Amino acid sequence: MKILVVDDKVTSLKTLEVYAKKLGHEVLTAKDGQEGWNIWNSERPRIVVTDWVMPNMNGLELCSAIRNHEDEDYTYIVMVTAQDDINEVILGMKAGADDYITKPVNKEEFYFRLKAGERVVNLQDKVIVIFSLAKLAESRDQETGAHLERIQYFSKTLAQTLLDESTAPSELNLRYVNNIFITSPLHDIGKVGIPDHILLKPGRLSTEEFDIIKTHTLIGYETLNEALQKSPKAEYLRMSAEIALLHHEKYDGSGYPNGLHGNEIPLSARIVALADVYDALTSKRVYKEAMSHDEAYTIIQKEKGSHFDPLVVDAFDQCAGEFIAIKERFSSI
Repeated sequence: MKILVVDDKVTSLKTLEVYAKKLGHEVLTAKDGQEGWNIWNSERPRIVVTDWVMPNMNGLELCSAIRNHEDEDYTYIVMVTAQDDINEVILGMKAGADDYITKPVNKEEFYFRLKAGERVVNLQDKVIVIFSLAKLAESRDQETGAHLERIQYFSKTLAQTLLDESTAPSELNLRYVNNIFITSPLHDIGKVGIPDHILLKPGRLSTEEFDIIKTHTLIGYETLNEALQKSPKAEYLRMSAEIALLHHEKYDGSGYPNGLHGNEIPLSARIVALADVYDALTSKRVYKEAMSHDEAYTIIQKEKGSHFDPLVVDAFDQCAGEFIAIKERFSSI
C-alpha cells in the first residue's frame, strides 16, 4: 500500500518513513503541506500521515484539501500533533482526519495506527470487489491466469509510454496508468455469459454464433455498470465498464458493438484493444498455434489507422521490447 508521510522536520520525517517501510509499505515523503498536496494529487496514496504545524500548507489545510478532492478511493489520514489536546483533536477530526498520534511518536503505537488505516482501506476495496465477484457467480470465466496478467502489464506499459510523450493525451496521468492496470483484466468478463459450445468451439464460428460471441461486450458492460451504480464515483469501475463494452471497436469504425470511430472510442479501450490482440496473436488457442512476436508486430503495424489508434501503435513500437519481456515473464504461468 502507498503511504504518504508529511513533516517539515527532517528527523521526524525520516523516522516515520522508516517505521512505515518496516510494515512493507511503499512510502512517499514530503517536506511541507504543499509538497504533500502535490504528491497526493498525482499519486493518490491510500494513507496519509501528516504533521500539524508546517509552512506553506499546514496539516489541517492539507487534510481539508484531500477531503474536498478525493473520489472513490478513500484516503485514511493520521494527524500528528505536538500535544494531546482535545481541542486540537476536535479540529483535526472536523477537517477530516481519521486518527491522530502525539509526538514523540511511539513506534508500536504508530504501527497500530497504520494497521487500523489498512483495515479501513481494504474494507472499502473488498466491498466493491465482492459485489463484482458475486455477479460472476451466475456464470463462469473462460480467460484467466497468465492471459489476464499479461493484459495488465501490456496495457500499463502502453499507457505509461504514451504518458511519457510530450504529446500525451490530456486524460493521461499516473492515476490513469494505475487504473488501466487494475481494470484491463476485466475486458472479457462478459464471456462468462457465453455458452460453452460456442465459446470453446475449436472450429470456425457461424454468423449466428459470432453474433452471440459479440454480446460478451454488452454482458460485461452491464455487469460492471451495476457495480458502478453501487459506487458512482469509482473511476476504475467506470473505466472497466467502458473497456468491457468497447475494446472490440476499431479505429476506422468497423468494430463492434457500436461502430465507433477514432477518438469516439475511449483511450482505455483503444489501449486494451492492442494489448488484447497482441496477446491473442502470440498465444496458443484451441483453434490455432501461437505467432512469434515479429509476426504479431507486423500485423499490428499493418493495421495502424484501421484496427488500431496510430498513437497507440507508435507507443507499441517504442515499448515492443517490454512486450517481449512481459510475454516471457508470464509464459510459464
